[in-house]
Amino acid sequence: MKDLLLAELKAKQVDLAQALCLIEQHVLLNDHADSQMNMEDINGFIDYFADKLTDIDDPLDRAERLLRLIFVEQLFVSEHKENWTIAEHQLNHGMAYRSLAPAAKNLMILHILRACGFHAEAVYVPDQVMLRIICDDEYAIIFHSIDGKPISWMELDQRLNDDDNEDEHASLEPISDNKLLVQYLLSVKNALIRENRYFDALTLVELVLALEPHDPYHHRDRGFLLQQLDCYKVAFDDYKYYLDKCPDEPEAQLLKMQLENIHLADSKVH
Repeated sequence: MKDLLLAELKAKQVDLAQALCLIEQHVLLNDHADSQMNMEDINGFIDYFADKLTDIDDPLDRAERLLRLIFVEQLFVSEHKENWTIAEHQLNHGMAYRSLAPAAKNLMILHILRACGFHAEAVYVPDQVMLRIICDDEYAIIFHSIDGKPISWMELDQRLNDDDNEDEHASLEPISDNKLLVQYLLSVKNALIRENRYFDALTLVELVLALEPHDPYHHRDRGFLLQQLDCYKVAFDDYKYYLDKCPDEPEAQLLKMQLENIHLADSKVH
């Protein structure tokens, strides 16, 4: 693992755009010059947006104006879809074609909002991650980074009342930037798996495990990838770790059956 990348991802105060560029360089192997151009493009947008907001004093009006600039004037509106490509996780493609996977777009939009002086954070609204701009003690805007449309308070109340999930994000608590970066890495990993790029996906999971070493689901994911690469011994250990931690998961019984079919004598060493 690259020490600089891990240090950036673990930092208490993360430069989200810089972290994205480092991931693209060290994991997706993008050229350093491309990353520099990406940062220049983002900084250009920030300067432009900041200039357009100079004559607006009301914080709510400023926030609404910035969202219109980003999503309407600059056309950073995407369609909702099930799967996103590798290219749609990279800034150069996203800036050029205005198409970024939600996990990447969350990071970019948050970076822009904060650079323009807003208190912005990600929150879990049942079924999805959304972004929140806190305008003042009275007003906040919660919106989806895909299209920039704010969620109404009526819909928000309904979602929260209908939600029976007791996970860590069920009460609109802010999601840490470090967790958002892990979500981005996992989204890239899923895109790599869809393209059968198992070794590259394994690199992503190794990075995620360096950040969250005790998460059983990351061990399960690594076990799957190692199994695809015929590394049965390490896959067995990861699967067993997952089963020990999550014996009641729906897939646990199926996975136990798979473990019985893994022949350790035929394993390869990584």
